[in-house]
Amino acid sequence: MKWPADRIVQSSAKSFGMYEEALPLMARGVDVIHLEVGMPSFDTPAHIKEACKAALDGGMVHYGDFLGNEPFRQALSQKLASRNGIKAAPDEILVTSGLTHGAYITCMAALDPGDEVMLLSPYYPQHVNKIELAGGVVVTAPLDRSRDFAIDGAAIRERLSPRTRMIILVNPANPTGRVYTREELQELADVAIEHDLLVMSDEVYEQIVFDGARHISIASLPGMWERTITHFAFTKAYAMDGWRMGYAAAPKRFIDAMLKISKNDIAHVNVFIQEGGRAAVSGSQEAVAEMVREDCRRRDLVVERMNAMPGVRCPAPEGSIYAFPDISETGWEDAALARQLLKETSVCVEEGSFYGREGAGHLRVCFGAEPYERIEEAMDRMQSFFDTRA
Repeated sequence: MKWPADRIVQSSAKSFGMYEEALPLMARGVDVIHLEVGMPSFDTPAHIKEACKAALDGGMVHYGDFLGNEPFRQALSQKLASRNGIKAAPDEILVTSGLTHGAYITCMAALDPGDEVMLLSPYYPQHVNKIELAGGVVVTAPLDRSRDFAIDGAAIRERLSPRTRMIILVNPANPTGRVYTREELQELADVAIEHDLLVMSDEVYEQIVFDGARHISIASLPGMWERTITHFAFTKAYAMDGWRMGYAAAPKRFIDAMLKISKNDIAHVNVFIQEGGRAAVSGSQEAVAEMVREDCRRRDLVVERMNAMPGVRCPAPEGSIYAFPDISETGWEDAALARQLLKETSVCVEEGSFYGREGAGHLRVCFGAEPYERIEEAMDRMQSFFDTRA
């Protein structure tokens, strides 16, 4: 069988995109507005920090369970059942050092050299290196651009081979901001079941959804728990990116295999921060709701302002903290535009091509990393840039 020429991709030498381009400017004291890095601008809610402090002050400073503290995993099991429709026992949950760590140990445990892993393009590029470090080969299947980057089961099937081992799903999607419907997820599930594939589901943005969109965990679909490793983190919704804490839910045979890796690279996650995580999932979610409301306000600002810029079309993202405006009618190539915006306006946005060839002609604009007023300033600078060229 003859494969499409662009079927297999390799990682970029540049791991952090336009942020690396901005570093020299920042070192010179330039006022860069960061709309490229997916870092929440909020502080971690106070009750979460207090729980962590209390654990530390109470002497929780020694070795813990390799899987994660038992009370924490019990709380996570209850959260998964009530919010995600996933019935995972505490021993089917592994606390990880962020979703990045969880995805890495999944690849190390699940892949043999030469195994192919499919990413849906535009894709989250940091997953590429994890696959390659495990000896895997990255293959891409395009999302349907004509339907705002919907999952396309036929496109996935066209890119399968006898070496395909796993599909990686990011839902809500980074960079497109899509929240996939049950029908779309079922298309992917049908392929996975038919071809006996694993699915690694990255659901770090599960709580950041807008306009009544509903996040659905693919592991909750019939026949999918048995073949899905679902990853979550406290990074985005709880503004805990620096805490480095997440968790994986999967059948015990997968957790056992991942634990072999995890015990030998981190032993276990810091014990007292897990009490902060337990407070996060067990306590009031009002702080999360408040942050999401502010994210929505920032999203609306970006969408309105970018749609007013000549040649720019910016659909409203359904989830995540990213807009993915189409700039193909501006006459600019996306990488050149991102660099020129940084050079002339000191606004740092990410080039769409960083997320694969299907991202070409777009920019990724993060509306979660800066306060509202700074985003307004960024939009003013970008508007001036486009107006002078209209």
